[in-house]
Amino acid sequence: MGSTSDKVKGVANEAVGNIKQGVGKATDNDRMRAEGVVQEKKGEVQQTVGKAKDAVKKGVDEA
Repeated sequence: MGSTSDKVKGVANEAVGNIKQGVGKATDNDRMRAEGVVQEKKGEVQQTVGKAKDAVKKGVDEA
């Protein structure tokens, strides 16, 4: 998977996670809220992976 793909999927997972957290909070559904937190964290990790791939590629290109 490319760095851009990782970053896009990360943003999407963060957004969906935030929505799930909001729905869980509004409906007093702890499970939905917890799923939202997990999905948001997954998105953050995906974005970090994408940024790391960019940094490695930049380092290789400069070498």
